[in-house]
Amino acid sequence: MVQEHISKQFDADLEAVRSRVLQMGGLVEEQIIHAVEALTTNNSELAEQVMLKDHEVNAFEVAIDEDCTHLIARRQPTASDLRIVLMVVKTITDLERIGDEAAKIARMTKLIAEAGRISAPRFTEIRNMADLVLDMLRKALDAFARLEAGSAAQIARQDLQVDEEFNLILRHLITYMMEDPRTISVFIDILFAAKAIERMGDHAKNMSEYVVYMVKGKDVRHTSVEEIEREALE
Repeated sequence: MVQEHISKQFDADLEAVRSRVLQMGGLVEEQIIHAVEALTTNNSELAEQVMLKDHEVNAFEVAIDEDCTHLIARRQPTASDLRIVLMVVKTITDLERIGDEAAKIARMTKLIAEAGRISAPRFTEIRNMADLVLDMLRKALDAFARLEAGSAAQIARQDLQVDEEFNLILRHLITYMMEDPRTISVFIDILFAAKAIERMGDHAKNMSEYVVYMVKGKDVRHTSVEEIEREALE
């Protein structure tokens, strides 16, 4: 009976931690949306809000990290339970870094706004890449919530698409800069923003790989998409 009570209490504590991770994920998702909106509409005020909210993302990471430390100390989880707690810690680290990238986009937006408005059509590809990354993040968070590893391979394939989109943007920006050298400084800022979105995709992919480890006990980091697919669907 005592062991059953401890087990139930651990499950309740763990569920509370996982719920907070999803809250953090929702905030990070909002940060991405606002950062990209600020960039593509030249909205300095919205960019400032993104930068100010970054501390909320950081606070979530610190609080959840502390919760996990206390959970390990009090409940002493083993095997799959310990695996989940450790992957929660890794997940919030990647979420915090996505938040940092959103803040970076906001900083680039303010620099671009100071240099003068850039015509909206130049941001079409960046919007497309950001939409792809948002979809990856949502799928990764859904997989985390459901402890379902099946979407990891799809997210990994989407990450390859994000890389292709970034390379396309890079080539286009280089062409623009060659056509009009006066735009070089502004387009470099846009390039940094595009790179930040590409890095967000990497972090979302990491999160999906942690879910595979939580569920399957298989470490699929630094492996091929085919290997991730094999382990996730096994």
